[in-house]
Amino acid sequence: MGSLTFDKDQEDNSHFVTNPLDPKEFRRQGQMIIDFIADYYKNIERYQVVSQVEPNFLRKFLPESAPYSPESIETILQDVQKYIISGITHWQSPNYFAYFPSSGNIAGFLGEMLSTGFNVVGFNWMSSPAATELECISFLFSGNGGSVLQGTTCEAILCTLTAATDQMLSQVGREKMEKLVVYGSDQTHSAIQKAAKIVGINPMNFRAVKTTNTTSFGLCPKSLRDVVQADLQAGLVPFFLCARPLCEVAKDYSIRVYVDAAYAGSACICPEFRHFIDGIEGANSFTLNAHKWFFTTLDCCCLWVKDPSALIKSISTNPAYSRNKAADSKQVVDYKDCQITLSQRFRAMKLWVVLRSYGMANLRCFLRSNVKMAKLFEELVMLDNRFEVMAPRKFALVCFRVLPKPNVKKLYENGVANHDEKALDLERVNELNQKLSDSINKSGHVYVSYCVATQTEERHVIMAWKVVQEHADALLSRY
Repeated sequence: MGSLTFDKDQEDNSHFVTNPLDPKEFRRQGQMIIDFIADYYKNIERYQVVSQVEPNFLRKFLPESAPYSPESIETILQDVQKYIISGITHWQSPNYFAYFPSSGNIAGFLGEMLSTGFNVVGFNWMSSPAATELECISFLFSGNGGSVLQGTTCEAILCTLTAATDQMLSQVGREKMEKLVVYGSDQTHSAIQKAAKIVGINPMNFRAVKTTNTTSFGLCPKSLRDVVQADLQAGLVPFFLCARPLCEVAKDYSIRVYVDAAYAGSACICPEFRHFIDGIEGANSFTLNAHKWFFTTLDCCCLWVKDPSALIKSISTNPAYSRNKAADSKQVVDYKDCQITLSQRFRAMKLWVVLRSYGMANLRCFLRSNVKMAKLFEELVMLDNRFEVMAPRKFALVCFRVLPKPNVKKLYENGVANHDEKALDLERVNELNQKLSDSINKSGHVYVSYCVATQTEERHVIMAWKVVQEHADALLSRY
């Protein structure tokens, strides 16, 4: 082996940082960061919502290797302003209407600062008792079972699917792995298919059951039952369902039910939305992402499981370095046994800060205001006969499209435009809407996919609709 050579001049350590956690310097630099972020939010409406940079844009601005000597926080922030902000899609902009709400706020940011500042590695109770016990206090779930704060729904699905797979194979035999079947609808998030691949489910054994507007694009009990029956007749083993509560059907076939309420689950703290989870008591697991519509920064997914022991049995390990008297006493929870990762971030801290800072009354008010703004947007869509609402608006999500020709006889039944889909050239309709979306997003004024952001007000919704109409005018003139 060769030996490393050093430039003697470069080995002068006099200018190196000797105390990386010096309180005085931390306070000085921390104040600069807070001021920088505060100014960013003060001016956020000045930025184009969608970044307009080209792929690999940063390569021409940044050096190929890390600096040898320290650089000041002032220099770093200058480069953030100069190079990074231009490459950010501004999720917290009031004109951001894409993907899902990313509800940034003061309490969420400060809770994240506390969590990061303590920087605990809470893999078991002994490694940080307060981190574990604060999480053990069920903020959002009541009743029996157990809960854990995962990073994202993708992680939660993988954990629950792994546990369900182990449970079923212990009943039918490990050799039946290739026969296990997972169910969702054609509206179910792709995360369930990804989890099924990771667990080892045969890709041919994932069922995306078709939905229609007659059931508001929800999974119909009869459709599910028909598909399950067909699989049973083919000698397969139905065992896992990711959908809204269809627990009565699932119970008939011993199928475990996972309810993915990543976005809308937050709304169920409002009494008027509780009926959307009627029957939830029959589910085996339930998730909501607090980092989507519950004022908490990414990442914070709240997972509840009916049978914590099944989850722990499936994914727990017990290496010598994690053993201690508290764990042996069975009086504490070790969250390493309830998740994919060994280490557990102090997510409970930021959720706790959010709940205490705003209280349930303010959180409900925030959610209701989002729903009210979505209702306003929906009404604007319905007033323009070139557009139509495609699915019932239940929360703050509006699904709409533009048609090549105005639908002058547009009628709405249960909040959905009613006409013969077969009479439409769907390929042309989809092409038109893709072009409309691309045109709107390229403008930088708004970013559309779906959602309402934290700082969004009615004026932003009205402006967004005007942008949609303007771009539709330009496109429809060519159709």
